[in-house]
Amino acid sequence: MHCLLVAATAAEITPFTEHLAQTDKLIHIDFDVDILITGVGSVATTYALTRYLQHKRPELIIQAGVAGSFDPKVPTGTVYAVQKEIIADMGAVEKQGFANVFELGLANPNEAPFKRSWLTNPNTTLLKRSRLKKVNAITVNEISTSKKRIQYYQEAYQPALESMEGAAFHYVCLQENIPFMQLRSISNTVGVRNKKQWDMPLAIEELNKVLIRLLEAL
Repeated sequence: MHCLLVAATAAEITPFTEHLAQTDKLIHIDFDVDILITGVGSVATTYALTRYLQHKRPELIIQAGVAGSFDPKVPTGTVYAVQKEIIADMGAVEKQGFANVFELGLANPNEAPFKRSWLTNPNTTLLKRSRLKKVNAITVNEISTSKKRIQYYQEAYQPALESMEGAAFHYVCLQENIPFMQLRSISNTVGVRNKKQWDMPLAIEELNKVLIRLLEAL
């Protein structure tokens, strides 16, 4: 099997890449793994992934990264498999509040690869094999800090988490018809800007434990 592992930053998957190097060509790593570091954000992710796919076509693509949780009760380091993504902050602020591009009539919510405005992973068997809780997520260009905007996201989309790359990843994989899975580990609560309350090391540690388990089980 040829698998592509995608991450916004190298730090998010460093424990996995170190493990891969140490177990190179051992029996339980008997498939090809390419690593693609895209850079942060949807634009960088879309470009880097599309450019890669011009030259290679993997049988599976996994995106791994950290995310913010909308539920402050969720423990840091909890890892999820994202089932549905939506681009949450692409639209316009009007008198009645924020309206996304679908509500504005600028895009068809059911034009492929969208389904009711969402970018849904159709690989249900793959998601089930992850043994992770499946959640919906939003992708934003600006980490959410405004209480009003956070409330809008929660009421409009009922997301479990937010990132800056997930929707771009889903979009490209759906357009290219390549099986994919997005994994996210919670590093912080959405809206908390005090970095002392974030735990990136724990989030990365737990994310990579799942990555190693999943890829060694392929």
